[in-house]
Amino acid sequence: MTTALSTSLSLLGPELILAGGGVLLLMIGVFSGERRANRLVTGLSVAVLVAALLWMWFFGRDGVAFGGAIVQDAFSRFMKSLALIGSAVTLFMSVGFAKDERFDKFEFPVLIVLCTLGMMLMITANDMLGLYLGLELQSLAIYVLAAFNRDSLRSTEAGLKYFVLGALSSGMLLYGISLVYGYTGHTGFNEIAAALTGSERQLGLVFGLVFVLAGLAFKISAVPFHMWTPDVYEGAPTPITAFMAAGPKMAAMALTVRVTMEAFAPIAPDWQQIIVFISIASMLLGSFAAIGQRNIKRLMAYSSIGHMGFALVGLAANSETGVRGVVLYMTIYLAMTLGTFAVILAMRRKQGNVENIDDLAGLSTTHPLMALVLTIMMFSLAGIPPLAGFWAKWYVFLAAINSGLYALSVIGVLASVVGAYYYLRLIKIMWFDEPVGSFVPVAGELRLVLGVSAAFTLLYVLIGGPLGNMAQAAAKSFF
Repeated sequence: MTTALSTSLSLLGPELILAGGGVLLLMIGVFSGERRANRLVTGLSVAVLVAALLWMWFFGRDGVAFGGAIVQDAFSRFMKSLALIGSAVTLFMSVGFAKDERFDKFEFPVLIVLCTLGMMLMITANDMLGLYLGLELQSLAIYVLAAFNRDSLRSTEAGLKYFVLGALSSGMLLYGISLVYGYTGHTGFNEIAAALTGSERQLGLVFGLVFVLAGLAFKISAVPFHMWTPDVYEGAPTPITAFMAAGPKMAAMALTVRVTMEAFAPIAPDWQQIIVFISIASMLLGSFAAIGQRNIKRLMAYSSIGHMGFALVGLAANSETGVRGVVLYMTIYLAMTLGTFAVILAMRRKQGNVENIDDLAGLSTTHPLMALVLTIMMFSLAGIPPLAGFWAKWYVFLAAINSGLYALSVIGVLASVVGAYYYLRLIKIMWFDEPVGSFVPVAGELRLVLGVSAAFTLLYVLIGGPLGNMAQAAAKSFF
């Protein structure tokens, strides 16, 4: 018993680092005094996230923990790396913004660390109960983060909307889990798959599958469970919006892949239909609804919905190539999102931050480097070759074509063409409109993120081979 417990705990090294680090950081924040604690806790939080990442790659090993409830493999390691990088970078980017907006409280980085712990438990979950516990730990932290700026009515409203709709999605997920348990007698993914193999599919089980996927679709903001995204993206403080667009999306997509590829693998034709519908609806709504947006954070919300639809194209293929495409898509999407939000954080005048797209007019004249980076990000999000965003869509569309999903691929390409309009409109405003004013100088941490994101997006063709091999190894975890 003791040996089994120690073996299980040894597999959860990164998670234990985050859990212990979160508690320790909370104590440091409480006893250090508010003025000293804010920057200290933020720096230590980034260090804790980096330490968890390094531990996972240098000391982590594959295996199953706690009777099969937790699984560590190449897929979980890759996706947890994306979640940790997204969390660390958003914390790093937020230092100057939080100070200027006067909400640099030590609770902010602590909540990010605890939310990341929930994401890592989601990614490693191999049991329905572990799935739910990890998801709720992540969600509870994000509810608080969305409403973190208590002096802002928009932030409070965003937190309330996200909490109410999140509670609804959690209820749907739990109901789906109860149906799956009722018809299979198991909560473990492997046991559920074994119970479904060779047995006649029952209608109640399909309803359970639908409810489980509905709860997960809410977390990746896929249509028709996207309604929270524009309002919460706009209302939440910008660093928190950047975090929501980066880390939690990685965890939710990884969880969706694992649930479908492991627990419901024997009834793939059923969940493929659901994923195809969600993918098409997300791509189309994300492409068309963003056209009329004037707030850049709302535009990025609809862009996020569309890109989750594109990523689901790879999952719908139900193949090793498809899972590889999803992993690479999420990697590239993370880099593009962090670069874009670094620009949004840099949109600051002496009076405060601005979010209107028209405020970017003439940016190429006032801040040429900032305009160049945002142009690279917009071209990449639109899928223009040879930038990274083009290869992201190439991988998932190729997987869909190889699986015979020709209609889905055609709709995806057409949606991508429509979506290119609002990305190109942003570029036109920056390069061809008259300047309406200048932003304050860009902070050093934002310059670093802008440079790394732009380099990754531009030079992806040079590093795509090693990344592709890692994604291939991650995909092999299911095949």
